Amino acid sequence: MARIHLPSADEMTPEQRSVHDEVVSGVRGRLVGPLRAVIHSPDLARRWSRLGEYLRFSTCLPKKLNELAIIVTGRRWNSQLEFLIHAEAAVAAGLDPACVEAIRVGGSPTFADEAEAEVYEFARSLQQTGSVDASVHAAVTKRWGARGVVELTGVIGYYTMVSMTLNAHEIPIPADAKAPFSPANDCGLTTLPPCRMVKAKEHTA
Repeated sequence: MARIHLPSADEMTPEQRSVHDEVVSGVRGRLVGPLRAVIHSPDLARRWSRLGEYLRFSTCLPKKLNELAIIVTGRRWNSQLEFLIHAEAAVAAGLDPACVEAIRVGGSPTFADEAEAEVYEFARSLQQTGSVDASVHAAVTKRWGARGVVELTGVIGYYTMVSMTLNAHEIPIPADAKAPFSPANDCGLTTLPPCRMVKAKEHTA
């Protein structure tokens, strides 16, 4: 159960309902996750939603890389709902389910795609050290340009805020969903290991 009341549409003030209607008519299609709590501050919720829509749906990064950065962030913060939603989105976007599962259990994912490894290490390093190794930053910048590395950092920062909000107010996962992490790991921060790289198998005639 959430620590604060999560109002239904019928319970909302006119200001809250205005934000609600803007959100559900947009790309999200519904008011979910942290916005269920943030709606208590309609002005914040409106700005939050617009920023989140951009960082999830409109960055220059491929969707699977965006979602990879998000699930690394969700796992670092043990944010059940964030990981649940975005693990599914990451697989749908083309990320190897084995990599998603490795991140879920706190293991070392193995990537065949250097771009995926770079994003994983960028997000992992930023979450765990507060900075990014120069070589990792340079690799992401070389591949995606200044815009890409700035937007990736924004995604990680935004979803850290999402994780904090979900955790602080104990926003529940859907009743019919299984929590991705065990209760023993559902607190504190998770230390994620470096990833591994494997060369894609060469096709033979």
